[in-house]
Amino acid sequence: MAEYIEINGRQIRVRPSEKKNETDSRGNFRRQQNRFDTGFGEGKNPVEKDRYILFWAKGCHWSNRASIVRELLGLQDTIKAEIADRDYTRDTGGRDLGWEFVNSPDHINPETGAQFLSELYYATDPDYTGRPTVPALVDYKTGKVANNDYHRLTNYFEVDFKPFHKENAPDLYPEELRENIDKLNWWLFENVNNAIYRAMFAQSLEAYSEAYEVFFAGLDALEKRLETNRFLFGDYVTDSDVRLYVTLARFDVRYSKYIAPAKHRLSDYKNLWGYARELYQIPAFGHNTYFHDFAATARKSDNNDYFGSTFYDLVVPATDYDTIWKEPAGREGLSLDPAHKLKTPDSVTLPD
Repeated sequence: MAEYIEINGRQIRVRPSEKKNETDSRGNFRRQQNRFDTGFGEGKNPVEKDRYILFWAKGCHWSNRASIVRELLGLQDTIKAEIADRDYTRDTGGRDLGWEFVNSPDHINPETGAQFLSELYYATDPDYTGRPTVPALVDYKTGKVANNDYHRLTNYFEVDFKPFHKENAPDLYPEELRENIDKLNWWLFENVNNAIYRAMFAQSLEAYSEAYEVFFAGLDALEKRLETNRFLFGDYVTDSDVRLYVTLARFDVRYSKYIAPAKHRLSDYKNLWGYARELYQIPAFGHNTYFHDFAATARKSDNNDYFGSTFYDLVVPATDYDTIWKEPAGREGLSLDPAHKLKTPDSVTLPD
């Protein structure tokens, strides 16, 4: 039976536990399926301006994809956005209430009237038993979740919301590459994006070791691929680059803590490190990357007032990540169009 806690007169359901609900008999983390996966267009969720709000979280790379693509395509005036978080000052007796709209006045999101993301999930499906997750694209005209499918949400932004793209918006999902992008995106999910979580959430040494090796083998393969390619598909950034970047950006300051000892740091990979910095230097990537918050999330999860952390308490606050990540990568020579990172109508597209 679901457990509730009363917050400001609201009955808020306690967030289900990954450890309890998403671990198999071998100790493997098996991520839950996305509940709201209806697409957009005729007979589906309508493609309209001033209808949706994207809820995402700084620490969550699944949702960070959508915030980056939203800005790359210039959808800020079409799709609203709010960063959700947790209120770590509230005493809930160790029970997790999930994502809260802590950045809204009085923690009440003005578009929906909700305080917690879970309220919108259960308003959409009262029988939902999974974790309320970000990204969540919410239809604030109905007060219901339209889509939480991180596998496809950026693709919907790239294709279905094209009428609302800014002038000269980049083509992140070119038709001629879509089949290959989809294949690589699934490979990235299995070998990088989700592999790191499988290692972090493993409940057996066997499960941990398997995921650990898969993750670093994935990075090794990408390091090789990027030896001759400026980006994953050559000269221009695609949807796949967004998906890889959000994991790379969190690795050294957050993820590595949970899988230590890490075989390598991001900065140990010549090509991946330069590639990640090139992406960070594109404004939409940099604007949506919060290194100190990534580290703070890892530090808060310690919940330990006795032992400090030299890295998180001393090193991270004193580190100027922006300067470090803006160091030139010198990868332009790998491109036939070195002056452009994004393929736009105004880009110089040279023949192969």
